[in-house]
Amino acid sequence: MLLSGIFSPITTPFYPDGKIYFKKLESNVERYSKSPIAGIVALGSTGEAILLSDEERREVLRTVYQASGPAKVLIAGTGAESAIETLRLTEYAAELGYDVALVRTPHYYKNQTQPANMLAFYRTVADRSPLPVMIYNFPQATGYDIPAEVVIELADHPNLVGIKESSGDVEKVRKMVEGTRRVKRAASVTETFDAVTPRMLKAATEGNGGDLVTVASLTGSESNSTPAKDAVLRHPQTSAGKPSSAAVTVIGGLKTRQKEVGFQVLVGAANKFEASLQAGAVGGILAFADPAPTACYEIYTAWKEGDRDLAGMKQEKIARAAQRLVGELSIPGVKYAMDFNGYYGGPVRLPLLPLTADLKSEIELLMADIRN
Repeated sequence: MLLSGIFSPITTPFYPDGKIYFKKLESNVERYSKSPIAGIVALGSTGEAILLSDEERREVLRTVYQASGPAKVLIAGTGAESAIETLRLTEYAAELGYDVALVRTPHYYKNQTQPANMLAFYRTVADRSPLPVMIYNFPQATGYDIPAEVVIELADHPNLVGIKESSGDVEKVRKMVEGTRRVKRAASVTETFDAVTPRMLKAATEGNGGDLVTVASLTGSESNSTPAKDAVLRHPQTSAGKPSSAAVTVIGGLKTRQKEVGFQVLVGAANKFEASLQAGAVGGILAFADPAPTACYEIYTAWKEGDRDLAGMKQEKIARAAQRLVGELSIPGVKYAMDFNGYYGGPVRLPLLPLTADLKSEIELLMADIRN
């Protein structure tokens, strides 16, 4: 699965009494689906997943899946402290139709966060997961920073497709990119080199008939697939009824091709996004993209087009707001910025607290020129 671009790790909306506000969740997802972001992450740290019950997590995953557009890559945060609980939620996400599982580093037993433990944990999850797996490193929250050397060693596993690196350490990003250059895989993309999702294939083949191809063939992890669960329709012929060329495959009304991808490093620090792209990151799962997806996308687009001056200018525009909102005020700050920019942020769950009037005014000033 191609993972380049901007991903929004969406928040979970609540009523004032703390219950999940599913209508607002649907509304936010529908709006993100019309934005230029590449995909949506449900149940990330910004989604307050750690504060939800297991039943609530499943309801959030289902709601996000049903409300999202078929062209967006869907990533499910499924990490738990044990491999078995991680796999249970991952299997549920796969049944719904998610594309990738984002698995945070286990961290509670600090003495057991040794390289051998992490290698065994991620390899076990990746071996058994019906979805491609991304590592999720967020030391500011977990108190554990997975070493680059461990990530580089894990990168050889065919079902571990990338990492979300949220430490903000640009040199670590560079080290992981350099250390995983040996990893070469193929992913299906559109003619304009955007990601192809199983939901896109199903939509393209409705009413066209066709053969079956596993979702794993989209990610280069065929050996780890479960065909009975992952099968989607494929129509590998041209309009003339002859097999398509090696360069282009026609699936229903959708033309696809193969793109070489490696172990894909994405980052979580929007205030250092442009520097991370220069270091080799292919995109970002950015909490700042919740209130300002277009502003984040503009940095990525300028960098992709080789305009470093414009990318730097776009980065500078959001750097202070991103650092203050996400790095310092955290989820309450992100949610109020969403309210300010026309999304629904709403209240947080305890032990998180709402912002004071002074902090809300500060956010309004920071976001005054970053409207989406």
